[in-house]
Amino acid sequence: MVINTSFRARRRSLLIALGANAAFLVVELVGGFVFGSLALIADAAHLTSDVLALGLALGALALAQRPPTERHTYGFDRAEVLAAQVNGVLLFAGAVAIVVEAVRRLGSPHHLDATGVLVIGIAGVVVNVVSALALARTAHGNLNMRAALWHLTLDALGSLAVVASAVGALIFGSDRLDPIASLVIAALVLIGAWSVLRDAARVLLEAVPSDVDVAAVRSALAHEPGVEAVHHMHVWSLGSESSALSAHVVLTGPLSLHDAQERATALKAMLADRFGIEHATLEVECHACIDDPVHTGVIPVAPAHPGHHEH
Repeated sequence: MVINTSFRARRRSLLIALGANAAFLVVELVGGFVFGSLALIADAAHLTSDVLALGLALGALALAQRPPTERHTYGFDRAEVLAAQVNGVLLFAGAVAIVVEAVRRLGSPHHLDATGVLVIGIAGVVVNVVSALALARTAHGNLNMRAALWHLTLDALGSLAVVASAVGALIFGSDRLDPIASLVIAALVLIGAWSVLRDAARVLLEAVPSDVDVAAVRSALAHEPGVEAVHHMHVWSLGSESSALSAHVVLTGPLSLHDAQERATALKAMLADRFGIEHATLEVECHACIDDPVHTGVIPVAPAHPGHHEH
């Protein structure tokens, strides 16, 4: 297995985030029970899903580095997409649990030690911001890393909500601000969960990648020198960072099979350079290919269907 620089950087950032969040999880749980803060316990519950999510992301990252096999000829890129989808479900489940408990506590507020909650909340902001910044440098374009980054970003915002609830309790003496802050956390969690699940579903359903304009790709192919028409074009996602395309390309002829292959190679290079599509399968067609047995007279039989011959 070849381990590239991008993989090493992502693994390092995930390990940093995983270690920091696992340690702080213990601090939040203890602080939530000692100081009577639902906001801390809610954030710890979400942090538990974050620790699981980061571990899952780390495992999926390693699995995605495995080379293709006879049974998995495209490799394991979608392992990261599956991990992102599981993380999205974990986010949703955590949000629902937070909402249920917050609503219950709105009816019967619990007294909390606002000073202790404030200290832990500030520490949470620091831990989550540092972890999120570590992941942000390597998350671009990767759905698995983006899902993990969402977890950490929302935790940072959740910690800010904890700080706000503690400050409010100190200033206004209101214990209801704590469950209200928990509802804010839950809303933020749902936003992130929906984003991750939507994008993971797009990849699994082989939808067109969000950064690819199909009309622009078709137009670019059709306007390349020697191209007469493009049809039966399909674009889909192999993984969160890799796109694939297949199309029938009608070339102006007559031309040899070698020339047709040369033009197809040039078209694939254009797709990779302009649109980032590294996996392209082009079936070239022409009116009359020199290497066509019917055209050369080797097989003196008229084609079954007049028109283009596919190669």
